[in-house]
Amino acid sequence: MKKAVALALLLAGACSQEPAAPQANEAAPANETAPEAPLSPPAPGQPGGMPDDRTPVAEGRIDPKSAQGAGQVLQRYFALVESGNSTEASKLWSEGAAKLDLSPYKEVHANIGTPGDLEGAAGSIYVDIPVQLYGRTIAGNEFNARGSMTLRRVNDVPGSTSAEREWHIYRSEFPRG
Repeated sequence: MKKAVALALLLAGACSQEPAAPQANEAAPANETAPEAPLSPPAPGQPGGMPDDRTPVAEGRIDPKSAQGAGQVLQRYFALVESGNSTEASKLWSEGAAKLDLSPYKEVHANIGTPGDLEGAAGSIYVDIPVQLYGRTIAGNEFNARGSMTLRRVNDVPGSTSAEREWHIYRSEFPRG
């Protein structure tokens, strides 16, 4: 009986010990990776950052037909991109538009700037919105790119569908490189 109690105590003590820390010359296990530092883009007004216009954002209900309504579509688009829901994100693009190629990136975040003025042409309304993209490439390198995205909606004209009268991403323009 004494041997059984001693053996149980010995086993219990061995199970409660923490594993030994790796020695300086030992490699970390292959399945562990070092945590990546959190990302943050350049601050507004700094090189590579968004413009620092110091204009407060209008508060209150946003008219979905307004330029700010278009900005909300971009916010939703990039929220879907960040969450990995590319199917829903692609539905926010105009039919036939050349979509933004995000395949070289494993992590993408966006800052949406102040929408420009609404411009009309041929029964449609357009608005350009500055966008700052930042994140990590597939290789793990950080990136930062500023460009603009144009959104389009059809005017409220007879025969237009409700889907056509919603903002859709029409074009993206980011410098190559």
